[in-house]
Amino acid sequence: MTDIPTTRDELWMQQAIDLARKGQGSVEPNPMVGCVIVKDGKCIAQGWHEKFGGNHAEVNAIEAATESVVGGTAYVSLEPCSHSGKTGPCVEALIEAKIAHVMIAVTDPNPQVSGAGIERLKAAGIEVTTGLLEKESREVLAPYLKGVERGKPWVVAKWAMTIDGKMATASGDSEWISNTQSRNLVHRLRARVDAIMVGSATAKADNPKLNVRLPGSDEVLDFEPRTPLRIVVDSLASTAVVSNLVQTAKEIPTLIAVGPQHDTKQVARFVEHGVEIWIGNSLSHHERMIELLMHLSQRGITNLMVEGGGKLLGLLHDLGEIDEIHSFVAPKLLGGFHSVTPVMGLDRNRIVDGTEMKLQTAQRVGDDVYMVLQKQSK
Repeated sequence: MTDIPTTRDELWMQQAIDLARKGQGSVEPNPMVGCVIVKDGKCIAQGWHEKFGGNHAEVNAIEAATESVVGGTAYVSLEPCSHSGKTGPCVEALIEAKIAHVMIAVTDPNPQVSGAGIERLKAAGIEVTTGLLEKESREVLAPYLKGVERGKPWVVAKWAMTIDGKMATASGDSEWISNTQSRNLVHRLRARVDAIMVGSATAKADNPKLNVRLPGSDEVLDFEPRTPLRIVVDSLASTAVVSNLVQTAKEIPTLIAVGPQHDTKQVARFVEHGVEIWIGNSLSHHERMIELLMHLSQRGITNLMVEGGGKLLGLLHDLGEIDEIHSFVAPKLLGGFHSVTPVMGLDRNRIVDGTEMKLQTAQRVGDDVYMVLQKQSK
């Protein structure tokens, strides 16, 4: 970081960060980035990366300017790219526009950028300030950063539970805990992610479709719905061929992740129905999950939503891989020693051993309470 930013600078950068969020669900595997251009103390342009393959935030801001940007200051939530991909380098657009000062929240860890954009701007005589609202921007960039820095997708855990923390009865019944409005919100979430994952027990008990069913054809969406890859973690390949997931695999991309001791004949049946098969090498469930997460990241999966069950979410929790939680709490009291909780896995002996989550939002949805939480950065 160079000079300590002023409050005014922080306000402009916060505006760029807020703009970046508008690209969620449309730009992945690219990062969500926002840009604000200020001149003579007023905002004259703003833009964000709106769609994968489309212009980046800086170019959109320059093109949206209400007056000449020459001599202006650009506030960008991520270091401008210096390489050509589906679009040209953003640093060249800033240089050609004769921007005088670029303020950057986060330096891009991508090896193709990683400071090269900053150096190119400086070489062109542009003043550069880095680190302005870095923590705030990293929260928005977290899915992208995890993929680049750790080679794994951002794991979003979703569940509905009763007020006493149960997601199913002892017999496995869970239909329906949350209300219709909450379930509609879940489909909006599905339409923004790259993949949805469940365990074999959930696939058997619920026979889900895991597709996107947005209510009302006249609903105006602020994003283009996706068709996420459906994933079943099924070590032995025990999922029924007559299940909804297998039967619709030729229409909706479906992957079943199996272990080295899988039923080869059943796998062959899956393939006949259009299912993609991923075979893990390790006999350990934990090690095989790491293999799977890295495979998904390598194929461009940025946001992975896991809809259960408790054993699968417990496994991911044990690995420290749950990054975000979307929890729908219904005003129902279930009780019972054997009712199912959202997250199982290993027992913790102390409260301090739990994972710290930061509450992002909480809202009432009918009589349900919908909470979004993100893992606390260390």
